[in-house]
Amino acid sequence: MKVRIGVGTGTLPAGALARLVARLEELDVDSLWLSEQLSAPSVDPMTGMGWALARTERLKVGTGVVVLPGRNPILFAAELATLALLAPKRVLPAVGLGPARASERGAFPVPPGKRGAVFDEALTVVRRLLAEPAVTFHGDYFSFDDIGLGERPVRPPDIWLGGAVPAALERVGRFGDGWLASRQTVAEAAAGIGSINAAAERAGRAIEQDHFGLSLPVAFGSLPAETAAAIRTRRPDVDPAELVPVGWPAITATIGRYVEVGITKFVLYPVVALDRWDAFLDEFMDYAKPLET
Repeated sequence: MKVRIGVGTGTLPAGALARLVARLEELDVDSLWLSEQLSAPSVDPMTGMGWALARTERLKVGTGVVVLPGRNPILFAAELATLALLAPKRVLPAVGLGPARASERGAFPVPPGKRGAVFDEALTVVRRLLAEPAVTFHGDYFSFDDIGLGERPVRPPDIWLGGAVPAALERVGRFGDGWLASRQTVAEAAAGIGSINAAAERAGRAIEQDHFGLSLPVAFGSLPAETAAAIRTRRPDVDPAELVPVGWPAITATIGRYVEVGITKFVLYPVVALDRWDAFLDEFMDYAKPLET
């Protein structure tokens, strides 16, 4: 199985994206992943994806992750189709249930208590539109007749899903092409892969075994208090140090442990100041790139 390691941006001002994209292409880094963070100084992931793909020839670009419920799935499918036509094999969409910040949920409106159901129906719409010349669909939340995308890629982009609760893992098995986990221990990642494979088997399908990935924040020197506090808010049951390795020896060892349980795709999110990105990428080439297979 191919181990691949890309880099992700949590918050990155639009003005810094050009230099980052140029360096990633120059260094032949596998992929760039853009987060959906409306309230932070960061580029919109779909717009940023198109911009980065247009300025590069090898770099793959993903969304880590973009919120699907609350988006129009027809227009989202059209965006993915266009990007995949313009940059074949370089579009890596990963979608999730909701934004990281609860305050941003109003930007993705769905009926109360129905976010999971809307997600399932929206994903069904997206997948059908990418695969069929014309679609008629009448569901609980979306209804339309005879809509097609016009021009579709020969091979639709794989759509990876986030999430880690049992319902999310079941959804990956039933609907997803891959899993992009986050804030999961090695043991939890292993268990998650097992649950997804079992759900896929129940649904009469299979997930490619090199389609299990992890978003991994990494720190240097020490774990910043702000980062530790954010981790504790989302995962109060886990020591933040278990989810955020500090320093390259710990980072490479951590990646190795995840690879042993079946995670083969990694997105490293460096917890560094903007002026440290160049140094991080130099070190990335020395320590992370050699781990790829």
